[in-house]
Amino acid sequence: MTYWIAWKQAITISHLWDLRHCTIAFVAQKLAKQLGAFLRKKRGDLTYAQFAKKTGISDSTLHRLELAEQNVTLKTLEHLTERLKCSVADIFPE
Repeated sequence: MTYWIAWKQAITISHLWDLRHCTIAFVAQKLAKQLGAFLRKKRGDLTYAQFAKKTGISDSTLHRLELAEQNVTLKTLEHLTERLKCSVADIFPE
């Protein structure tokens, strides 16, 4: 068990080290793409209008979020997690 913890910590440290060499813009774009993929998966076969009604966010905003063309605010992210009954960790698993 100790080996597993040490191995997990090594991966975490390595992962943080990799992020040090990235720009904030790169990290923001990566997170925006993860959010977009999550929203596309959650929307499934629903239209943007139907999904907008479910989430309480306009269909145009949802479309831009799915395409990673708009940054999400923390308030909107919190709203999405409440309406979709998920956690931030579900949206950003890495």
